[in-house]
Amino acid sequence: MNWYLEVLKKYVVFNGRASRQEYWMFFLFNTIFTILAMILDNIFGIAGMQGYGPIYGLYCIAVFLPGLAVLFRRVHDVGKSGWFLLILLIPLIGFIWLLIVTCTDSEPGDNRYGSNPKIY
Repeated sequence: MNWYLEVLKKYVVFNGRASRQEYWMFFLFNTIFTILAMILDNIFGIAGMQGYGPIYGLYCIAVFLPGLAVLFRRVHDVGKSGWFLLILLIPLIGFIWLLIVTCTDSEPGDNRYGSNPKIY
């Protein structure tokens, strides 16, 4: 949970680096909270035909920028520019590339985006 809160504290910090653990823990808790928001929409009867409603929508809006920022920092951690995320515009290949990058270990030592966030 601390990783999730740490990402929220760095709301729009697009510079620096984010470790694999920071990114994937944010992803895990974000997925859990997204599912909970959808469940709450359905419990309160405010979900539309697609299964989600305003609680889900507000949550997605609230975590969009922090999620994008941690993704930028994760790409920086492996030594790539944040502009490389534009490869997501290529169907399938972009998603596979992003998955590989987010699963790749940190670039050892310092790189042009900052010091290694990995704690040994």
